[in-house]
Amino acid sequence: MATDTLHTPAERRNRNVAVILFLVAAGMVGAAYAAVPLYELFCKVTGFGGTTRVATDNPKGVIDRLMTTRFDSNVDAGLAWHVTPAHPVTAEIGRVETIVYTARNLTDETITGTAVFNVTPERAGSYFNKMECFCFTEQTLKPGETVEMPVTFFVDPDIDKDAELKTIHDITLSYTFYASKNKGS
Repeated sequence: MATDTLHTPAERRNRNVAVILFLVAAGMVGAAYAAVPLYELFCKVTGFGGTTRVATDNPKGVIDRLMTTRFDSNVDAGLAWHVTPAHPVTAEIGRVETIVYTARNLTDETITGTAVFNVTPERAGSYFNKMECFCFTEQTLKPGETVEMPVTFFVDPDIDKDAELKTIHDITLSYTFYASKNKGS
């Protein structure tokens, strides 16, 4: 006859509940670690949340509709940088443009940071194509160092076919800069 170390039905139920709760907690921790890369992948594929597309060129050409692209920067309190965004650019939709953000380390220590971005209006993100970008790449600045960070982009001419964006004349590309876990080199 097999013996169960937990003799009563209540003890067995408690053990089962404990195991289930442990598995749920472990699953939640795993989901938390997977959430960021999965969300980034989802946004890149769908353009959700103002996420842009990546391109190597513009095969669709330029159309006769002007779009102003504005640039914005925010620096998290944990990063002692001053970041200056580029001036707005007004150009025909489809024209490839290169702009430059400038970042300066305000400290006497080497600091590494990284940037995340979004585009507003959010729906326009799927039409905003970046060919060159510093986002998601760690940037290391020596004490007092200033660097230029270029962004090469174009707005997909298909934006003109989107009825919800027909009246949009301004897009904003915004970067938020954070201190990297890898503080300095």
